[in-house]
Amino acid sequence: MSAPTRFAKLTPEEAAELIGHGATLGFSGFTPAGAAKATPLALAARAKRLHAEGKPFKVRVLTGASTGASIDDALAEADAISWRAPYQSSKALRNRINRQETEFVDMHLSHVPQMVEFGFFGKIDFAIVEAVDVAPDGRIYLSTSVGASPSYLKHAEKVIIEVNRHHTKQLMEMHDIKILPAPPHRNPIPIDHPLAKIGTPFAACDPEKILGIVETDESDGVAPFDPVDDVSEKIAGHVVKFLLDELAAGRIPPEFLPLQSGVGNVANAVMAGLGKSDVPSFYMYSEVFQDALVDLMEQGRLLGASATSLTLSEPQLKRVYDNMRFFAPRIVLRPQELSNNPGVIRRLGVIAINTVLEMDIFGNANSTHVAGTQLMNGVGGSGDFVRNSYLSILVAPSIAKAGRISTVVPMVSHVDHNEHSVQILVTEQGLADLRGLGPIERAKRIIEKCAHPSYRPYLHDYIQSATLGHVRHDLARCYELHQNLLKTGQMLPK
Repeated sequence: MSAPTRFAKLTPEEAAELIGHGATLGFSGFTPAGAAKATPLALAARAKRLHAEGKPFKVRVLTGASTGASIDDALAEADAISWRAPYQSSKALRNRINRQETEFVDMHLSHVPQMVEFGFFGKIDFAIVEAVDVAPDGRIYLSTSVGASPSYLKHAEKVIIEVNRHHTKQLMEMHDIKILPAPPHRNPIPIDHPLAKIGTPFAACDPEKILGIVETDESDGVAPFDPVDDVSEKIAGHVVKFLLDELAAGRIPPEFLPLQSGVGNVANAVMAGLGKSDVPSFYMYSEVFQDALVDLMEQGRLLGASATSLTLSEPQLKRVYDNMRFFAPRIVLRPQELSNNPGVIRRLGVIAINTVLEMDIFGNANSTHVAGTQLMNGVGGSGDFVRNSYLSILVAPSIAKAGRISTVVPMVSHVDHNEHSVQILVTEQGLADLRGLGPIERAKRIIEKCAHPSYRPYLHDYIQSATLGHVRHDLARCYELHQNLLKTGQMLPK
């Protein structure tokens, strides 16, 4: 197949001219993988021109998760985003969100398609989606991510397709796309194995809505991860030992369980560590397929993976494309409503590993806001997995900024994952298994196992001086470390 002649060929600039001030746009992309590229860049350039003429131009932006520089960076720097959901990782956009210049809705990624289905965000004016091919009847063969693109294609009033020649058309062999029926008419989702397929290799779109096709030839621009550092390696070592101990104790079945891992250097280090360990070869049921997994799959340590995006640096993506006969049957790419679905996560018994910004001594965790106010990226899919996994492991370095910040505090400044969901906390100092422990025992274990030694005396003193109760807190002191940080630039008194 090739882009059919029934659809008009558009330049990025022509596509951008079709979009008006105030429009709600549903972009493809889950991480930079599969993100629309040429059209949003042209839209940012148009916004700058209109602003120079004294004319307003801002749009509302929905995606699958974070995106590449072509969307969040470019549009934010052009002051062209009025509203954004559900997740971002752009410094330019983050600064505008924290200055209240852009309204941001931070939400669980599995919830996005249903919110679109029922119009919670209002109408979707345009879907702008990257694909490797388009059929005349509106079958859209997506590129390196699925995300929420099928829902945007279904519900948008108008559609612009970017056909990216950089990616192989064989990606369609990995895709498994299905939009769930509306409640209350949903049957159980028949995914009983990470590689089970229940849908089609394409997303459906009414061809009458397609305004045209923009042709591109661009890489996703996924940055390679940094080399594994000492802290990440120690965290990975604690996680691997814990999983091996659980396996030996019979609390993980002999064939092991599917794994989920968040994006980032620590998560990548954990996956690499698992590959070198005595953990049995395993499957993944996750959001992203990232660099470390290519090696593990080639080595036979990773048997197969379900995700919603191929978040691979260009060298690793080329390795996959050069050997699609091997990789295509072992990777499934699904909509995020399925990759992050609570019921499927629970059914498969997923072991989830995600990073956090801070944790408190009773087991609450903060993934999103520095000092409770400054958004970092967002909750993303971590909540989908933390609440529903067989085992949920949250990891972080024990300190940041050369020790000026402790990631273990008396009370987190923002709660994304509460004590009822958090099971295992890990830093380079050690691992705290919180299962079956009451609040005070949890606090003692977290302080001894996870807190940096320089902060342990303070945290022990806090517990001793706190008000008696089921949960012991001193409401006058619980944010003392955060207050010190804001006043002096470090948590412990100088």
